[in-house]
Amino acid sequence: MERLKGLGIIPVNKDILYSLYGNLKFPENKVADLERKGFIIRIKRDLYVVSRQVHNQEISRELVANHLYGPSCVSLESALAHYGLIPERVYAMRSVCTKMYKRYDTPTGQFEYVKIPAPYFQIGIKQEIIDKSFCFLIATPEKALCDLILCTGNLRLQSVKAMSEYLEEDLRFEMSALTSFNVHIVEECLAFGRKKTELTQLIKLLSNEK
Repeated sequence: MERLKGLGIIPVNKDILYSLYGNLKFPENKVADLERKGFIIRIKRDLYVVSRQVHNQEISRELVANHLYGPSCVSLESALAHYGLIPERVYAMRSVCTKMYKRYDTPTGQFEYVKIPAPYFQIGIKQEIIDKSFCFLIATPEKALCDLILCTGNLRLQSVKAMSEYLEEDLRFEMSALTSFNVHIVEECLAFGRKKTELTQLIKLLSNEK
């Protein structure tokens, strides 16, 4: 079990698992046995994570999301909830990506990937380091909010008041956090050219909150 424990909570492919048992004639049988006993969890074909009963650590759904489908980064409601900006809800871990829309139902939860253009994807990505032991890619708070606005269909926010009501009433957003928002990230998103009216209202709202 110490070999598995050394992997921690980082998702790995079957070749890495096979290498742990290279002394065996059929390491694939060992891996299959570990899965049957619940020591490893198959997230999708050729991708596994060591279970909590081995390392006694909480599996990071954000980390799983990065490895499950990519390039991607955690964003939208999932990132906003991670930062404590909206109430935690029970739904799929949502990310943005540069490939086709995808949804996975796994033993570690549901994961959803929303496609955005590659140049826009590059804006506002940060590496979140957790307890100096692992890290994952996540949108900054500003980019996560912009992503949500851009990816929400039939959303029409034509004034600062409408934007404020959307944040407070629809998202139950922590409005006091707006004072620390980096408006330049929103301006970068605005320059990309989608939802210009909405993002302009967000910039105005941020200017009012400063």
